[in-house]
Amino acid sequence: MKVKSICLMIALAALSFSALAQSEKVLGGKDITESALIQALSPATGSGDTPTRTRSIRVSPENASIGAAVKPASASLMITFETNSATLTPRAKQSLDVVGEALASNKLGSFRFAIQGHADPRGDSEANLRLSQLRAESVRQYLVQSKQIDESRLEAVGKGDKELINSSNPAAPENRRVTIINLTQ
Repeated sequence: MKVKSICLMIALAALSFSALAQSEKVLGGKDITESALIQALSPATGSGDTPTRTRSIRVSPENASIGAAVKPASASLMITFETNSATLTPRAKQSLDVVGEALASNKLGSFRFAIQGHADPRGDSEANLRLSQLRAESVRQYLVQSKQIDESRLEAVGKGDKELINSSNPAAPENRRVTIINLTQ
C-alpha cells in the first residue's frame, strides 16, 4: 500500500511539474515592456514578500529554500531570428532595445544574467544546440554593442531543444525562445 501511495505521489508531482513548465508565460511583442521585465527579473526580497502563515509555522522566502529550491527570477521572450540563422529580425531588435533599458535600470543594473537560447526539436539535436548557442550569443552581442550593457554581466547559453514549454506541440513558437535568468540571487 505504501509503495502505491509513493508511486501515486511521484506521478502527481511529475504531472504538476509538466503543467507548470507548460504554463510559463512567454512575453512577445507589446508584452515586452521595461516594467514587466524589471518585475520578472528582480529577485525576491524579504522586505516586499509577505510570509505565508500555516498554524504558527511561517514560510518566508528566506527559509523556504531550506526544503525546496528557489526558482531564480527569469523572463522568457519571443525573440525572432531569420530562419535557420542567428540573425536578429528588426522586430527582435525593437524588443531587445526594451530589454536593454530594463537591464540598464537602477533596479537591475547591479545583477548578472544568463541569456538562454532555446530551439524546437525539429532537425538534428546537435544542430539545434549549436543554433541556440549562436542565437544566445547574438542577443548578448546586441545588448552589449547597441545598449552598452557591460559584457561581464551577460552570459550566453545554448539550451538546444531539451526544455520545451509546449511539449504537446513541439513545433510551437514558444519553444523557440530566449530566456533571461537573473544569476545574482
